[in-house]
Amino acid sequence: MKFIDEAKILVKAGDGGNGCISFRREKYVPRGGPNGGNGGKGGDVVLIADPGLSTLLDIQLKRNLMADRGAHGLGKDMHGRMGRDLVVRVPLGTVVRNEERTAVLADLTKIGERYVAAKGGDGGRGNMNFATSTNRAPRKATKGYPGEEKRLILELKLLADVGLVGRPNAGKSTLISRVSAARPKIADYPFTTLTPALGVVKWNPDNSFTMADIPGLIEGAHQGAGMGVRFLKHIERTRLFLHLLDMMDPEFKDPMKSYRMIDQELNAYSPKFKKRKRWVIFTKSDLLPDSKTLKKMKAAFAKKNIRTFTISAVTGEGVNDLVMALGKELQALKK
Repeated sequence: MKFIDEAKILVKAGDGGNGCISFRREKYVPRGGPNGGNGGKGGDVVLIADPGLSTLLDIQLKRNLMADRGAHGLGKDMHGRMGRDLVVRVPLGTVVRNEERTAVLADLTKIGERYVAAKGGDGGRGNMNFATSTNRAPRKATKGYPGEEKRLILELKLLADVGLVGRPNAGKSTLISRVSAARPKIADYPFTTLTPALGVVKWNPDNSFTMADIPGLIEGAHQGAGMGVRFLKHIERTRLFLHLLDMMDPEFKDPMKSYRMIDQELNAYSPKFKKRKRWVIFTKSDLLPDSKTLKKMKAAFAKKNIRTFTISAVTGEGVNDLVMALGKELQALKK
């Protein structure tokens, strides 16, 4: 299924039904009085968070979302039926913004969480409501109120505990495919990952966490360079960043430079990222001919209090240790 993380929609709640003007007419009842019923309330447009969805594609294909209108009132004191609500299912992590993007109206992060995007109009009152001691045969009824109509922007932000960041071809997709059921595209050329991937990682029999793979970042990503800027929003909710460094990358001669470049791009996109914990993961250890260089690099990061791991997602070396450490760290962060 195509990954769509933004949709512009028009929501229109149902109009309320009109009230009715009617009089009771029965044999031998000369003064039956008014019996016009009220109109029914219009249906609401309701967004509900569904964990079974992973894209806004269905909503983008049908951008005009309209609920039923309420039925008009009838005689014999019969009220019009209420319009049916239109329930629209959206993925977990959907943010609802106004058309101008100046306000966040809702952030649906819990299973089954609901947001009434547009409220249905109230029904009009029938003439039975206007009878008084001095006006026993009112010929007055009111029309139903119109339902709300809004233009909204839906924005999907993945809900992940761990975000994988790094240069193109750093091994992010290989790692997430190794530790979870996610199957992103893997190839030996840059930018094979064109959309974010989300995987669930089980680190012990009773606990798991989610991991997000973001397309590779290059210098200037926060300004639109490469693929990164469009998808950086999907790691805004993560608790911990794994910065993957490819030991076979020509730029690996100065890994601290590569680390700083990605770090600057993250912080330039959102100042909130400065507070997120970062770990450095040296990948493709199975291809490394010399371990002395690696020891020097690990020592350099240790001086900055940055925790490091060495793994090979292909052979599995160091992967289990990394997963266990992530699970314990996230458990501590939640507490």
